[in-house]
Amino acid sequence: MHRQRTKLAARVNRVASAVERRGIVATYELHDRLLSNRTSRRRHSASPPELDSVQQQLVEQLDAEGYVTIPFGDLHDDTPLHEEIDRFADDFVERTERAIADGTAKVRPGKEFVAREYSFEGATLDAGDPWFRACVSRRMLDVANGYLRLWSKLSYVDYWYTAPQPADDDRIASQLWHFDFDDKLLLKAFLYLTDVDEGTGPFEYVPGSQPGGRYHGVRPWAPMGYGRVGEDEVAAQVPADQVATFTAPRGTLIFCNTSGLHRGGFATTRPRVLATATYCSPASLAALSRRNYTSTLATDDPAVRFAVS
Repeated sequence: MHRQRTKLAARVNRVASAVERRGIVATYELHDRLLSNRTSRRRHSASPPELDSVQQQLVEQLDAEGYVTIPFGDLHDDTPLHEEIDRFADDFVERTERAIADGTAKVRPGKEFVAREYSFEGATLDAGDPWFRACVSRRMLDVANGYLRLWSKLSYVDYWYTAPQPADDDRIASQLWHFDFDDKLLLKAFLYLTDVDEGTGPFEYVPGSQPGGRYHGVRPWAPMGYGRVGEDEVAAQVPADQVATFTAPRGTLIFCNTSGLHRGGFATTRPRVLATATYCSPASLAALSRRNYTSTLATDDPAVRFAVS
């Protein structure tokens, strides 16, 4: 009788999960077509970002390949801001290494190799965090809005410390090829805060695997779709020389549509430290995502206010 109840409970859970999944997908598609994103696109059309030549080139490269890199200083020529981010990063590394040593580092189950500054613990952010200030600047926000063709939401802001592990360990979680299933209108930013070589867990990406790209068919994006893709499956459809591996110096900024295939964080020699942010469509926040911070930023700029609200 216990076994029958267990089997019944398992079946009920599977059915309930499937129903919930369909409901989430339907909600996302409704917000994408008719509700949140429609309003956001209208705002973008009424007040599009005024991109300079640097920003326009970034958007064009994102359109073509799904990613682009640039020295942070070439986009943000604010030396005091760079220095402030570097100081914050150095403090973050010091705090994180102490926390790893005493077992209190902020990690997520299944991704214990990455320690975070904020994670999803409800941080309150304002202009006092220099990376947050950079992310809500029109230098970065206009690139996101220009690429996504709508007023985007800044849904995630954090600093990551990726600890090295034995080279013969198996890749797990985000170290495997995957796509982010929470939004097809998605742009992530990664700012390297250390030099990154092959042993530091470089970010990797399949150019053209974003929705509409030439390799999108390797695993077409779908809301709540299963994101993991086997290495053999990728290798069978994508030539090795078509995979972009981002070994680069400290201060390199990567913009990437992570609805395409990507992986990273398999560090074996030195820690990888970076700052990261996610710009998504309002539909994602309405159905599939949640923001990892609360903002108390005071601003009169409607696009910035929209991004953090």
